[in-house]
Amino acid sequence: MSTSATHPVITSSTSHTPKLTIRVGTRKSALALKQADYVVTSLRRLHPTVDFEIVGMHSTADKDKVTALYKFGGKGLWTNELEAGLHERNLDIVVHSLKDMPTSLPDGLVLACVTAREDPRDVVVVKKGLEDKYKTLADLPPGAVVGTSSVRRMAQIRRRYPHLAFRDMRGNIDTRVRKLDAEDGEFSVLILAAAGLLRMGQGARIAQYLEADTEGGGMLHAVGQGGLGIEARADDRTTLDLLKPFESESDMLACEAERSVMRTLEGGCSIPIGVETKWLEGKKLRLAATVVNVEGTEAADAETVEEITTREEAIEFGKKVAQQLTDGGAQKILDVINADREASRDSAEPWVPA
Repeated sequence: MSTSATHPVITSSTSHTPKLTIRVGTRKSALALKQADYVVTSLRRLHPTVDFEIVGMHSTADKDKVTALYKFGGKGLWTNELEAGLHERNLDIVVHSLKDMPTSLPDGLVLACVTAREDPRDVVVVKKGLEDKYKTLADLPPGAVVGTSSVRRMAQIRRRYPHLAFRDMRGNIDTRVRKLDAEDGEFSVLILAAAGLLRMGQGARIAQYLEADTEGGGMLHAVGQGGLGIEARADDRTTLDLLKPFESESDMLACEAERSVMRTLEGGCSIPIGVETKWLEGKKLRLAATVVNVEGTEAADAETVEEITTREEAIEFGKKVAQQLTDGGAQKILDVINADREASRDSAEPWVPA
């Protein structure tokens, strides 16, 4: 329902007491809808007198299923249509996978809440029929095909396993897993986020976790991966106050530091910046980050520990780590990737709905 009001909709209940309705925007994929349902269920527990209505929309990337993700340019790929709904006041909040949110938001919109984070790591899923033969990336023979739509994942794996081959893999989780398992399919393994598989009840398919310290892993995840970000209007105090008790402060601080690294380097969500944050004793946060070129032959790495207690400190921390990456050659790598993306943007055939 469209409205020109400056606040969430007030509807009448059977007791004639005005009731607040919050319209919750989300993409229409199965995972996005499940995430939105989790948010709405949690908010209803916190605010039982408030109505929450889920509104599904298609994003740019949902409409084009041919173009490799990094060819689009990263900013707003999954979010523009939903943010328009916020601006037009057809929506009151939007639930995003935080890794898909641009690090710089449109005027008048804010990252109002970061929920408790699911496992942020990347994982390996092995083709059915090969699960007894291959358990890790290190087990794969030369030329084995790895499915991923992420240049970040591709670059980091190539850095450690240059003998592997890569093919673009688009679609929701169920679609990707079906492509992987097809008897006549070319893929041996698929790289996905653990969070998505766990939320969709497919954790049993995880063969290997790929965090930095895992033997044979050595991979840093996407900025914000595993977290849900809730976007709202900056002037909507009623809604902002409703979201405040739902936020995980520790995950918000960690994600703000990660997002600050990316924002400082001006990389969109499809640029190969990998990060990993871990809380240590005494409110100290360890932040590791890497930028790897597409071929996996050049990389810049950084790692720092600092005490973090506020959002502002987290943002400054991310800036310091970004500067370390820049000093190590990260900007040169990103400039080459951006130039390639611009040069090849128009080469993909348009997607035609089936």
